[in-house]
Amino acid sequence: MTPTSATGRAEAFAATLLSRARNLAHAASRRATSDSEKGQGGARQGFTLVELLMVVAIMGLAAAAVVLAVPDPRPPVGDEAERFAARLVRAREEALLTNRAVAVEATTTGYAFSSFDGVQWSPLTDGPFGEERWAEDTAARPEGLPADAPLRVVFDPTGVAEAASLTLSRGPRAVTVAVDAAGEVKVDG
Repeated sequence: MTPTSATGRAEAFAATLLSRARNLAHAASRRATSDSEKGQGGARQGFTLVELLMVVAIMGLAAAAVVLAVPDPRPPVGDEAERFAARLVRAREEALLTNRAVAVEATTTGYAFSSFDGVQWSPLTDGPFGEERWAEDTAARPEGLPADAPLRVVFDPTGVAEAASLTLSRGPRAVTVAVDAAGEVKVDG
């Protein structure tokens, strides 16, 4: 890590605090040893309560700095919306190129693709069409439908679809992915 990155600065701060805690503990140990060698009031062993509390406080600060500097392992909800939008675009292209209807069904847990061969719908699993799950704590809410109803977007062989939109949210951040009547996909938020 570079010292200019947030993680690099946090690691440097934590290393400095840990070094100071070790120096404090080492100094207290030397003082206890020198006191016992002088014979002042018997042998003094261990650390004082103040010394121990200082070490614990410094260790707590170092741990807090490291925890706050660690990024969230989940991708931002905007990235997830962009990925979903890219797959919707690819589904539209698949409908145009193969001259068959392609559907995308998004639920509260994820989304999947299927194609219509003239007789029945069958799941698509090749390439970018595998079933996907939303990241943890991501809420998917279709607009104009009940909250738990699945959103189904069907691209016909000409690439046209019924207008629909889905809002993805995690915490305070929300992003809307919309498909217009011409089958164009856009991300807002």
